[in-house]
Amino acid sequence: MVCKFRVRFQKTGLLRLVSHHDLMRAFERMLRRAGLPFRSTSGFHPKPRIIFALSLPLGVAGLDEVVEIELTEELPAEDVLERMKRQCPAGLDLLSIGSVHASATAQVGRAVYCLPVPPEREAALREQCSTLLASAECWIERRRPDPKKVNIRPYILAVRVESGVLEIDLRVTPTGSARADEVVQQLGCGDLLDAGAVLERTKLDLIDEQTPASNPSCLSPMGPTRPIELANQGFLAEPQGNT
Repeated sequence: MVCKFRVRFQKTGLLRLVSHHDLMRAFERMLRRAGLPFRSTSGFHPKPRIIFALSLPLGVAGLDEVVEIELTEELPAEDVLERMKRQCPAGLDLLSIGSVHASATAQVGRAVYCLPVPPEREAALREQCSTLLASAECWIERRRPDPKKVNIRPYILAVRVESGVLEIDLRVTPTGSARADEVVQQLGCGDLLDAGAVLERTKLDLIDEQTPASNPSCLSPMGPTRPIELANQGFLAEPQGNT
């Protein structure tokens, strides 16, 4: 028997400096210490089956992250959430939980990032955002894993500046996406990151949580999750046009 849960959580504070691998280990320890009957991987070194919807870049705070866990017994979602909450390290906060079909997989379709900007730079940055959105292409050079040039413009849904915050709205596909820091650099704001400004990922929209009205082609046959606590918090977006 497999009982699968989808959990939304925050990774903030000093924990944003923890690598994705260490975050996986933290969740593994949480499951063990909570005494939950987790499902393990096969092989010589079995571990809890923990799947993150989208890894978080080192140093970026996550306010709406998604992880899926599998248990071998059917337990109330509220019980699972509370038992895991008691084991969370500082900077890791579990927001909500929902049960999903065992064959469902969290696939991200959209991610939103925010970066604070000084008031005196807002006007110029708005012009740069307009220029970028009006461009048909935006080429950047990636050095890893192999040096190559990539046109990230198709992945940029929107960039805007409101109330001292730069918001970057990105399309995520199975074949790739743009990175928020790449867009920040293209907008001439890389110095803000160098000076210590914290980039935050504020939203992750999952394809199987879209409603038929917003995007019929993206609705999973398994249906949406059933949130228990702090449900959705308005993270679902209206459909975006092609760029």
